[in-house]
Amino acid sequence: MSKEKILAAYETMAVSYNNLIDQKPHNAYYDRPTTLKLLGDVKGKKILDAACGPGKYAEILLAKGATVTGFDLSPSMIALAKERNKNQANFFVHDLSAPFTRCEDAAFDVVLCALALHYVADWNPVIKEFQRVLKPGGSLVISIEHPFFEYNYFKSKKYFEVEAVSTTWRGFGKAIKMHSYRRPLEKCIRPLTENGFYLDELIEPKPVEEFKQLDPIHYKELNKFPAFMHVRGIKK
Repeated sequence: MSKEKILAAYETMAVSYNNLIDQKPHNAYYDRPTTLKLLGDVKGKKILDAACGPGKYAEILLAKGATVTGFDLSPSMIALAKERNKNQANFFVHDLSAPFTRCEDAAFDVVLCALALHYVADWNPVIKEFQRVLKPGGSLVISIEHPFFEYNYFKSKKYFEVEAVSTTWRGFGKAIKMHSYRRPLEKCIRPLTENGFYLDELIEPKPVEEFKQLDPIHYKELNKFPAFMHVRGIKK
């Protein structure tokens, strides 16, 4: 699968994504409440927002007193993140799957990676970088597509494999084909436990009430079966 296709998709929808991110149900009322719960009190903490998109998490974390560094594959997303946060954070263009050469060892208290790891075929190098840049005892908070949901959604016949998949997104303006990787539960967990983390929390979230007002059909579905999974790991 080509990174160029993923980049092109996000470059195409960057503006509409940014315009909708504050209130889009799956982001605002499904992913963010649980992610922010796992982040906890961030006042005074140094946070790396890996694959930061248009900087919505950074905006929230800065308001809570954190110092934020963020990167994303998409130059348009980084431009929007800088605009949204008025240059209060350090944002730069970078590929999540490449070494974090601009980040020093043990530089951060927290690493956040929300809904982005499914664009990476091999998690091990990325998790090793998360571990490297965290201080001892630092926390890694990730949100991902739930592996059981993806297995069903993509009608896979290869549960135990890491599998290239694609779907069409229609919620950000014009239809956009989005490429990613689905993987079994074990291959979501073992890269953490084998690369310097112990699992502190694992949550299969339910949408909050605001979701129901905007999208009652998916609200009902997500209360029956999860689409996302949230994990907090602690650096050993």
